[in-house]
Parts: sequence; structure tokens; C-alpha cells
Amino acid sequence: MLFNSFEFAIFFLIAFSLYLFLRRNYKFQNRMLLVASCIFYGAWNWKFLFVMFFSISVDYYCAIWIYNLNDKKIRKRLLLVSIIVNLSILGFFKYFNFFANNIQSLLSLSGFNAPSTALNIILPLGISFYTFEAMSYVIDVYRRELEPTKNYFDYALFVLYFPHLIAGPIMRAKNLLSQITTPRQLTLDKLYEGCFLIFWGLFQKIYIADGLAKIVDAEFIPALQIHSKALHQIASSLYNGADVLLAVYAFAFQIYCDFCGYSNIARGLGKCMGFDIMFNFNLPYFSTNPREFLRRWHISLSTWLRDYLYIPLGGNRNGKLAEHKNIAITMFLGGLWHGASWTFVFWGIYQGLLLIIHRLLQPFLKKWAFFTPETLISKIWFVIRIFFFFNLICFGWLLFRAKSMSMFLSMAWSLLFNFHIYAGIFKTFQTMRGLLSILLIVEVLQYVKSDLMIILKLNPVIRAIFYTTCFYLILFNGENGGKEFIYFHF
Repeated sequence: MLFNSFEFAIFFLIAFSLYLFLRRNYKFQNRMLLVASCIFYGAWNWKFLFVMFFSISVDYYCAIWIYNLNDKKIRKRLLLVSIIVNLSILGFFKYFNFFANNIQSLLSLSGFNAPSTALNIILPLGISFYTFEAMSYVIDVYRRELEPTKNYFDYALFVLYFPHLIAGPIMRAKNLLSQITTPRQLTLDKLYEGCFLIFWGLFQKIYIADGLAKIVDAEFIPALQIHSKALHQIASSLYNGADVLLAVYAFAFQIYCDFCGYSNIARGLGKCMGFDIMFNFNLPYFSTNPREFLRRWHISLSTWLRDYLYIPLGGNRNGKLAEHKNIAITMFLGGLWHGASWTFVFWGIYQGLLLIIHRLLQPFLKKWAFFTPETLISKIWFVIRIFFFFNLICFGWLLFRAKSMSMFLSMAWSLLFNFHIYAGIFKTFQTMRGLLSILLIVEVLQYVKSDLMIILKLNPVIRAIFYTTCFYLILFNGENGGKEFIYFHF
């Protein structure tokens, strides 16, 4: 059941109507939302609900025992039980075949004829997101930063709450669970904000992301298995660097609008029911360095990795070498979190290298900050820095989107040595400009005003023109049919 489908619209109208009918008793609302969330997730594959409730049960009881006990060894063992159960479920469904195939390939290279042990496993939707949510809950209880809930069904709703279940944001129990266990206040302002976020998220997904997908999918042709040709011959025969460059730019905005669109819809659905779900994106392509980018892109994952991996590893407390090692480990695992593929692994390593290099260059970069603020030259320099770093991010997106390392190397090679501009390039550029114009105008306005909800504060006439234009583009130029969100596979 997709947010951008007619089936979900009917589902939400029924669920929201029941939610309003039960407004006098928030506990009844919670039970109804839990049932609705089970229906929402079970619409894909109801069998995985048993897996989820097994994990929920382990975490629920482990958290209570951890909180009530004082013996440090027992508390630590219970924490390990919870973490091992969660990571074992995640590892089996998401990474078993990846490691099995790589071990088989390694043995074959060593001369052993190893049989294939790959399994025909379906990946549960959203498993990476709700696994991290569950782990953060138990860890926070272990740290005495959170008191566990004594109501099993409230905790189950925290994990299963359908707006953020499949692709986040990765909510912390201290933020969402506290809203579940207390009455919510549904106001007209929240309802208005929620409707705007849903509308804007659908525009980002249906019109922009799905429109750009045509450009991206046409270039990133899957299943290119080439082993015997030289790299330059591969690139020359398959890819033109100009096409690759536009496809990578298109993917940069496709994945952003697809994922940010989902997050906006999730936040909007939550606001309509009185919940405040954290924002997950804060104009990331206005970043000028990798550290700022992490504070603006997939914020819930970045802060999770910081709080539950980077800082426990030692953070920056033990010198520069240890700091760089901790960054490398964190970003490596962050890349692997995205998927069982070497392209994701190397994407994580690439992001880690950007962070480390930026830290090493900090003393020199500070010396270059000689422009007086608010001058024309400083603004031009700021735009140059944004453009330069955007291209560094896009090189990472090429690695992220490629189906294999051979595809990535071929496309990267074409960018350097097989770059030809022809008439069709300008047609593709015009298509991209049409798809991105409204987004860029809105985001520049949001950045200048430092307000992600600035549209709601504009003149009523301007708002009416904005809504009418976006609605027209969704209805007559959008990709209908309910295409999956990219992050459903993570």
C-alpha cells in the first residue's frame, strides 16, 4: 500500500475518520492505530508481521528487565540479547545472500568448488528503519535516558505506526513514544500544516521524482555483465559522459524528492493526527561541506549513527587518528545499512573519506574565509562552494545508483574520456529544467527565509497560484499508477 496510491487514500480516510470518532479516548485511538498499522504493513506480506512482533516482544521485555535490574552484567547481557536478535533478523533477510555469494566467489578463486548457499529470501519492507528504532529504544533504556513503557501495545504502536514504518524518519522512543502515551491535541493549524506537507510530498514524488526516473532509468541500464573488454572500450561503446552527467544530476534530485517526499507525507499524516514527526531533510543541496550535508540529509539516520555508533566508538575524544578511524567505521556501516551491495559499501567509504579530508583541510579552509559577509563577492563564493560540493555528492550518487562496480567504473570513465555533447542533451536538459523549476524556487525561498513552511505564510493569492499549478502538474503531467519509493528497498 503506497502513499501515492488510491488504495492508501481510502485506507487513510477510513483510519482518520475512526481516529476522529475516538478522539475522546486516546487509548482507544492507539489500539485503532495499531490495528490500522498492521493492516497497512500486512497488505504487502502479512507473514512478516510475525517476525516484527517477535522482535517487538523481545525488545519490550528486555527493556523492562534492564530498567528494573541493577546488576550491570545482567543488564549488559540483556542488552546484547536484544541487539543480537535485531541484528540477526536484519542480517538474515538483508545480508545472508550477499555474504554467502561473496564467500562462494572467494572459495572459487582459491580453487574450491563450493556449492551455492543463496536462499530465495524476500526482504521485509522497512526492516532497516524499524530495526534501528527498536535498538535505540533498548539502548536508551539501558543508558537510563528513558523509562520503558509498561504497555505492550503502546510500544508495538511506536514501532509499527504506519506513517513512518516503511521509510522513516527513524524516530526515537523519547520523541514518539511519549506522544503515544499521552493525549494528542489536534488543531486546525496542525491539520493545515499536515495537508500542505502531504500535498508537497506527493508533488515531489509523483511529478518530480517519478518524472526524473525516466531519465535516470534510461541511462543506468541494469544487468551489464562485461568481463573481457578493456575499460575504455566498455565506456566508449555503452556510455556517453554527457548523458551520464545529466543522469547523475537527475538521480540526485530523484532520490532527494522521492525520499524527502515520503518524509513530508509521513510528517503530514502524523500532524493530521496530532503527532509531531521529526523532519528528515533540511535543504541538503545548499550544503558546502560533508559535515553540513550530514546535518541536512537523512537527519534521523545521521543522528542515529552519531549517537549509537560514532560516539560509543570514541568519537573525537582520543586524538585525530582515532577520530578518523571512528568516522571511517561509522560511514562504512552506514553505507552497508543502505543495502547488501559493494556499491553501497564503497559509497559509505567515499562519504567517510569526504568527512576525513574535510577535517584535515579545516586549518587551510579557515584561512580562505577572507570575504566580508553579505557582500556580492561572498555570495558568489558561497554559490561556487555549493556547486563544487554538489558535484562531489553527485559523484557519490553515481556509485550509489550503479548496479555494480563495473557499471560505476564504466560510467566514471566516460565522464572523463568519452564526453560528447549532441542535440539530444539539450532536450533532456529542458525536460529536467521543467521538472525542477518549482522545487528550486521553493527551496531558494525556504533557504533565504530559513523557514521550511514559508509557503503557508505567503500572500493568499500566491498560495492559490502555487497550489493550482502543482495540482495541475500532478494531475496531467505526473506519473500515475503508484510507483514505489526508492527507500522501500532499504
